[in-house]
Amino acid sequence: MTATDAKDPLSLLLTERGYLLADGATGTNLFNMGLSSGEAPELWNTDQPANIRKLYAMAVNAGSDLFLTNTFGGNASRLKLHQAEGRVHELNRVGAELGREVADKATRRVLVAGSIGPTGEIMEPMGTLTHARAVEMFHEQADGLKEGGADILWVETISAPEEYRAAAEGCRLAGMPWAGTMSFDTAGRTMMGLTSADMVKLVDKLDYPPVAFGANCGVGASDLLRTILGFAALGPEKPIIAKGNAGIPKYHDGHIHYDGTPELMAEYAVMARDAGALIIGGCCGTMSEHLRAMRDALDSRPLGERPTLEQITGTLGALSSSSDGTGDDAGAPVRERRGRRRN
Repeated sequence: MTATDAKDPLSLLLTERGYLLADGATGTNLFNMGLSSGEAPELWNTDQPANIRKLYAMAVNAGSDLFLTNTFGGNASRLKLHQAEGRVHELNRVGAELGREVADKATRRVLVAGSIGPTGEIMEPMGTLTHARAVEMFHEQADGLKEGGADILWVETISAPEEYRAAAEGCRLAGMPWAGTMSFDTAGRTMMGLTSADMVKLVDKLDYPPVAFGANCGVGASDLLRTILGFAALGPEKPIIAKGNAGIPKYHDGHIHYDGTPELMAEYAVMARDAGALIIGGCCGTMSEHLRAMRDALDSRPLGERPTLEQITGTLGALSSSSDGTGDDAGAPVRERRGRRRN
């Protein structure tokens, strides 16, 4: 199923507009509104609904064609850490309902993408989480998002192929189209060792595949674009998603600050599009000012040639590792490795 013949809302909007601007960070923006470290953002769907509406509206007003709901950690495993595992359906439903309110007030078509993050557990055989239990958790979350009015489900920041498959099954049981990204942050691989080529093969073999796939988070814009080039090199039919961090996290006055400027994220957005991505957004550290610059750049600059790694690193900064496991990137500039942060 391609973007031109599918009937799901994401593919239809992509056919209409050619490319889509997704949203930016959730956690970074909520921390700026007063969310405390260790507090579950999903609880704000019921406790601070005005702030969640504001979060969504910030993306819409900055030009995003879609935004993710505040439900990244809204599965039973993660909510159990906050004694809220019995509220999965409610918190996801309300998160989507608030998004529906904001999207329906927009003067253009804007999609509500129901965010589904990883369970936080390790699946069998390496861990104890069974496929059946993972599917159950993803299905429960997906049902809440569906009832709340999400246009599409958006699985993100996944590292293990087993968990990606379980998420696909949960989305199928909910009867919802979905998009799914993984995070490539360990020498160009996911935490569980998948390369960009591995992910393309994984998506192709799913019984209930996503309508779009790609990469999010990671360790910087250059690394993420290397992964996008890896996807594009295999010529996948499905649209590619690029949702990179706004630079590199640094500690400043007791807070984590991402050093990517709006100008840098504008360059990233154009390079992501030229590299083959059709759905482009930001992850950790990406604020409204970044999104506006990305929107302006995508709208004003024509499609260019696919960038080389040298052009990417020359514009966006060095890579964090010399290779992404595909064998095509040795010799590119490398920076000191830094750890991943949640957005």
